[in-house]
Amino acid sequence: MAHKNYMAQDSKIEWTHHTANLWWGCTKVHEGCDHCYAAALSKRYGNDVWGNDKPRKQVVSVWKDLLKYQKEAKAANESHRVFVGSMMDIFEKPMPVIDSKGNLMSYNTGDLRQKFFDNINNGLYPNLMFLLLTKRPSNINRMIPESWKANPPANVMFGTSPVNQLTAMTLIEQLLQVNGSRFLSVEPQLGEITLLPWLQPGQIDWVIQGGESGSGRRPFDTNWGRKLKAECQATNTPYFFKQIDKVLAIPTDLMIRVHAAGDEPISIQSGNRTYEGQIKVLKGAIDDMNRAAIAAGGDDILDMQFDIVITYKPKGTRPLQTDTLVSVEVKDFEKGWDQGAKNMDVTLPIVFMKLLTE
Repeated sequence: MAHKNYMAQDSKIEWTHHTANLWWGCTKVHEGCDHCYAAALSKRYGNDVWGNDKPRKQVVSVWKDLLKYQKEAKAANESHRVFVGSMMDIFEKPMPVIDSKGNLMSYNTGDLRQKFFDNINNGLYPNLMFLLLTKRPSNINRMIPESWKANPPANVMFGTSPVNQLTAMTLIEQLLQVNGSRFLSVEPQLGEITLLPWLQPGQIDWVIQGGESGSGRRPFDTNWGRKLKAECQATNTPYFFKQIDKVLAIPTDLMIRVHAAGDEPISIQSGNRTYEGQIKVLKGAIDDMNRAAIAAGGDDILDMQFDIVITYKPKGTRPLQTDTLVSVEVKDFEKGWDQGAKNMDVTLPIVFMKLLTE
């Protein structure tokens, strides 16, 4: 089966618009990898590309897809997030590469990575924000272009995936050795974690959190979510709660899906008795809000009130700002969109009783 089917325009991963894979294949490195969905998916389609002694399978379509994403983002006058990558680790050591027929190529994954970095340096993707997520942050400074060490591209964020306190202590310290914007994808979270030692100014710019999904998923304690939510709010760090396990509804107090800089609310104005305005959210987030509303006895989000916490970077040089919208009511929302549209932005008209700004 061709890889292109997994280079869809709209990623199913809630915190990104698109997913890009330069190749398929990786090697498991810590306990968060035990139930790796990517390894299982790769095996299901007959690809023997997982492990330290296996080749990686190139994705030829990725270069055309990236140009398409850039064209769409430019036409919309927006910046679209691209996760690199769901079926690979961009900072894995160079590995042999095979094509779709299993033929060994004359180049390796290090060469593909360098081509990708060259394209960024050459300005091919000014409207794409690349989220380079790795479980090997100690490799980043060895593999990025030399010029990035002092002047990292504005459209690149470097991230890593701690799953418990031990991996947090190791991986985050390694990530902090990298210059540039940094984020954490704390998923699948397997134990209680505090991030406070690293949520200081100039360290971590965005925190994503979530539990494990799929067969054999390990339990997630929602109090772990509340703990990181509180730590992020206390330090003005943008926070995005992804999921408990894709089965249980997300509690309304954890329905916080804030992206990194640039996702500020728009058109919030004061009325006589209430505030009204608009906020941008991912369409897929509305599904989670609907599930929370149904769990509370309503039909959909129109039957519920929510408190929404938004952390964003205002235009200019002002610091991060956190707004809490109290007793939010959604006035209307689009129903019945296609599955493929779940990770596109949608603007919700809202009214609410109180606006608290920090």
